[in-house]
Amino acid sequence: MTTLGSSRSGFVVIGVDTHKHVHVAAVMDTIGGILASLTVTTDTGGFTRLLEWASSFGTILAFGIEGTGSYGATLTSFLRRHGHKVVEAGRADRRLRRANGKSDTLDAENAARSVLAGFATAVPKTADGTVEMIRQLKIAHDSAVTDRSATMVTMKAMLVHGSDELRRETNRKTQIMLARYLAALRPRALETPDDALRHSLRSLARRWQHLDTEAKQLSTMLEQLVTGMAPQLVEQFGIGVDTAAEILIVAGDNPERIRSEAAFAKLAGISPVPTGSGMTSGRHRINHGGHRQLNAAIYRTVIVRMRFHEPTIAYVARRTAEGKSKREIIRCLKRYVIREVYHLVKANPRTGEIAS
Repeated sequence: MTTLGSSRSGFVVIGVDTHKHVHVAAVMDTIGGILASLTVTTDTGGFTRLLEWASSFGTILAFGIEGTGSYGATLTSFLRRHGHKVVEAGRADRRLRRANGKSDTLDAENAARSVLAGFATAVPKTADGTVEMIRQLKIAHDSAVTDRSATMVTMKAMLVHGSDELRRETNRKTQIMLARYLAALRPRALETPDDALRHSLRSLARRWQHLDTEAKQLSTMLEQLVTGMAPQLVEQFGIGVDTAAEILIVAGDNPERIRSEAAFAKLAGISPVPTGSGMTSGRHRINHGGHRQLNAAIYRTVIVRMRFHEPTIAYVARRTAEGKSKREIIRCLKRYVIREVYHLVKANPRTGEIAS
């Protein structure tokens, strides 16, 4: 622990640079600047020590924490339970890192400065309710689906080297039928490459079956949680359980932290970014930031509506007649959908009232 400075106001901001095994904190007085730094372990004992240490410098205005959704999630939850304000500090500006260098202590100091200067204002997700359950299940589900697809691709690639009889028997089978057939193989002794191939195919097929069962079970649990928490979302045209889950995950268990529809659009990477300068005033470009999985989910919703939703089909026809390209129309529709979704996420499913 290091201590610096002398003048104090009695009001401090704490910056924390988070890691897997240790967190590094820096305390900054509103007048005296950086006062001290501390390294603690990432357990309850370390968090308690950090809080007691920070409180010894005066009234704590806020904690600025890097990675509130990853390594800093447990600390964020701990501080909230003790009644403290927590802000997502984010990473320091790259120009500052090039000019001043990088260390854990410097990152913690920069986190404190960004909160005190008002640059860091994002309220992190609470991650303590149904949405956190949905997020965890979806991670497992998506991983199972990805591995299931990879297993089927590998299985079909290996079948190319099979005997004429084996390829003939498995030709034109569906994935489920193919896995069922190969899982029932009875390999002979391990003496030839054909024997090894049959062992490998049986192993891959049984793996695929296990992953398929796992994905379906997780999908059922996801559907139960999503429809129970936000039935108003899945009732909308083109929004399925998977899309609704992505929307809820981005909004979090505390959607009131998202102050406006425009803020939610920016969070999803759907809001336009101004690029005008001089004679090019008024120009915009696509926002390449935001939550890319949510952006893709909203895109899929738009495509479904463009094909099967009569009001959307009529809108596309009208905008096309006005000279808009398909790409421009999709951008407009994505903004309409995110606006609709914003009000649905913040609405109470029982009363329909919008949370402030």
